[in-house]
Amino acid sequence: MNQLCLVASIAERETLRYTPAGIPIITASLLHSSTQMEAGFARQVEFEIAALAAGPVSSAFNQLPLGATCQFTGFMAKKTRNSRGLVFHITGIEQKPDSVIADTGANHGIR
Repeated sequence: MNQLCLVASIAERETLRYTPAGIPIITASLLHSSTQMEAGFARQVEFEIAALAAGPVSSAFNQLPLGATCQFTGFMAKKTRNSRGLVFHITGIEQKPDSVIADTGANHGIR
């Protein structure tokens, strides 16, 4: 199974564009920061991940302000057919209330 659920904030977002087939698509960078338990110890986890939203979810993603913290769901795939790099394909978005990058994120499991 290839499913990813991630609470992250929108760090960067490109302009909405259309594929040659007419499908709307938008690319972005998401920032995640949290404390995770591993082998009985708390571990601070921070990373930036490349993401894209295509089809109907792309316009919902495009409406979100930069810095908004949301729960994103989707799957991982290669950036291109011959690439080793991965990109997070967003298929669902749940916006967290009062979520901007200035928020400490404590209410959303983010530190």
